[in-house]
Amino acid sequence: MLNIDELKFDERGLIPAIVVDAYSKKVLTLAYMNRESLEISMREGRTCFFSRSRQELWRKGETSGNVQHIVSITADCDRDALTVVVEKDGPACHTGADSCFNDEVWHSEELSEFSIDGLYALLQDRKATLPEGSYTSYLFQKGVDKILKKVGEECTEVIIAAKAADKRETVYEIADLAYHVLVLMAEAGITPEEIRQELASRHIIDHKVKQEKMV
Repeated sequence: MLNIDELKFDERGLIPAIVVDAYSKKVLTLAYMNRESLEISMREGRTCFFSRSRQELWRKGETSGNVQHIVSITADCDRDALTVVVEKDGPACHTGADSCFNDEVWHSEELSEFSIDGLYALLQDRKATLPEGSYTSYLFQKGVDKILKKVGEECTEVIIAAKAADKRETVYEIADLAYHVLVLMAEAGITPEEIRQELASRHIIDHKVKQEKMV
């Protein structure tokens, strides 16, 4: 375990702290800590930063309630920057956005990164705009009954493929099922973050089911 004395604070006594969501791995914000705020963060298990504009300490969420609970703090190889992995109680950005990093500057068309959150955002856009010719638009226009029917059909396809021990087909059908479940989530207003939080709250996911004796 690295000692805090080994960290390299700059001439103002500050060290940059990149805050990352523990579940989505999304970068939430870039803030700064001094030695005191870092010690408070480690002692309390929640992020405390140093405001360069106000020249004072501030605990994330002290007014908004959007507290960040610290999972881990890691220094880079030069020991002059930190990543702080957190479980958050609400938006990280003062604007109310999930992350402070939202304004895209550039991206590669060839090397676009896939993510569940990105797909969900696309589905939300389809729901809002309903572009003509889109299968997703068709599902939203038909409503929840049609979406539920497709989820049921895809569940059956997964079972058939898995029962046949056809790995390639099973992967294909699970992807279809995942897509339709995400459409259902968008229709119901359920976010991937809510699912991640629910899974994270289940400390015992796998357990033995006790069989009751038949009398």
